Amino acid sequence: MNMHQGIFISFEGVDGAGKTTQVNRLRDELEAMGREVVVTREPGGTPLGGAIRKLLLHGVPGGSADIAPRAEALLFAADRAQHVAEVIRPALERGAVVITDRYLDSSLAYQAGGRELTADEVRSLSMWATNGLLPARTYLLDMDPALSHTRLDHDEDRMESAGDAFQRRTRQAFLDLAAGEPDRFRVIDASGTVENMWRAIRADIADLL
Repeated sequence: MNMHQGIFISFEGVDGAGKTTQVNRLRDELEAMGREVVVTREPGGTPLGGAIRKLLLHGVPGGSADIAPRAEALLFAADRAQHVAEVIRPALERGAVVITDRYLDSSLAYQAGGRELTADEVRSLSMWATNGLLPARTYLLDMDPALSHTRLDHDEDRMESAGDAFQRRTRQAFLDLAAGEPDRFRVIDASGTVENMWRAIRADIADLL
């Protein structure tokens, strides 16, 4: 194993699939092997990103108009550009393993359901913002969104059908992205146990290293 080779890893999937647990396990495992590990997230992995996230979530102070879809896409891209410049690239250059909770593919999956931009436009914008930086490996923690909801609340009929449809669409968008880039993606079944997910990730990481 080359100690000086930085490795970029991302975790993707709908909320409730258990990304945080697996990110932490992977960090612990790699640190035990003597690697420097930087764990980060999008949006908001930098001070600029935090400021942009506030604008995206709470609107612009004193502004009455909605953020236009293209402006919104540029703000997300600006967050990612700063994230790469300030956190990810410097860590990779000094040989660290960088693990990010969400990256480019979240933008693509979540925008597939709405807005006026196409996935190709969002991807081109992101690739320009990051100067073409893609993870060496992306773990997609995949599960039926209805199942992740039942874990939290067995009274399923309280879920809005719109929310359900959006979750299903997002899941399919992630799976489509994974099918399009099989060398980068590994689809991990997130409906099983934490241990089974970790075994699959750990076996794959051994190959990657």
